[in-house]
Amino acid sequence: MVAVKTVHPPISCSSSGSQCGQLVPVPKIGFVKLPSLSLRLNVGNYARLSLIQATEESTVAVTNGRAAVFSGENPPQMVTNGTAGNIVWHKSSVGKVHRQELLQQKGCVIWITGLSGSGKSSLACALCQTLYSRGKLTYILDGDNVRHGLNRDLTFKSEDRAENIRRIGEVAKLFVDAGVICIASVISPYRRDRDACRALLPEGDFIEVFMDVPIEICEARDPKGLYKLARAGKIKGFTGVDDPYEPPLNCELTCILRWLQLALPPKGNSCASPSDMAETVISYLEEKGYLQA
Repeated sequence: MVAVKTVHPPISCSSSGSQCGQLVPVPKIGFVKLPSLSLRLNVGNYARLSLIQATEESTVAVTNGRAAVFSGENPPQMVTNGTAGNIVWHKSSVGKVHRQELLQQKGCVIWITGLSGSGKSSLACALCQTLYSRGKLTYILDGDNVRHGLNRDLTFKSEDRAENIRRIGEVAKLFVDAGVICIASVISPYRRDRDACRALLPEGDFIEVFMDVPIEICEARDPKGLYKLARAGKIKGFTGVDDPYEPPLNCELTCILRWLQLALPPKGNSCASPSDMAETVISYLEEKGYLQA
C-alpha cells in the first residue's frame, strides 16, 4: 500500500453567468501521483478509469491495483469478507434511526413461508395493501418475481435454492436498514436457510409467518399448474412432491386461510380471509412497536 498526501493552494472560481459574481472558495484539489499500474486489455474488455479528487490531508490507498481516497490521518482498516478482500464499510451520517423517524415506522422483515399454493402471495398483497392504506411503506419480495431479475441465474437445485434465499435475505436486510417493512413471500423450504436470514437481523426484526396448509389442499388448488407438472415428472425437485418442506419449529405466527380449505372444515383458529390474516399480522406489528418510530 502506498500513501500520498496532497497539499495545494486554494482554488477559487466565480459563479456562472454573463455577470461576474463573488469569488467562492472551493475545497483544495490536487493531483495524486499513483504507482504505475499495469492494465491488461483483452478483446471485448474495457479499461475502467476513475477520477480521484483528493482534498487536503487526504490519503490515497492503493491495494491490489485499486485506489481509494480517505480523509484524515488514519485511513480505515482494510478487511476481508467472504471472497472479497480489502473492503471498507462506509458509514453515512444519515442512519437507520433517522430514516425510521422520517417514515414514522420501524423496518422489519415479515417472512411468509409455506408450500406452493398455500396463499403466501395472497397474504403478502393483502398485508401490503392494508399497511399502505395506513400510510406505511412496504415492499414485497415475491419468490417468483425475484427469479425474474436478481436470481434469474439460479436453478432449483438444493445449492441454488440456498443461494436464492441468501440473496433475498440480504436484500431484505437492506430494506430493514432503510426503515421499510419488507414482506418476503417465498417457499424457503429449508429451516437452515430461513434461520440464516433471521440471523442477519437484530432480534425481533425477523417475523416468520407459516402458512400451515396441507399439501392436499395446495395441490387441489394448484393455481400455477405446477403440482400437475411435478406429478407427471416434468418438474424435478418440486417442494412437497419429490423435495421436502421443513415447517418452522418456532415461528412468530401460524396461519391457515379458511378460504383455501375448499369443502374441508376449518382447523383450529384459522383466518377467514387474507385480509383477516393481514390484520392479525398488523396487530402483531403494533404490539411490537413497528408501526411507529
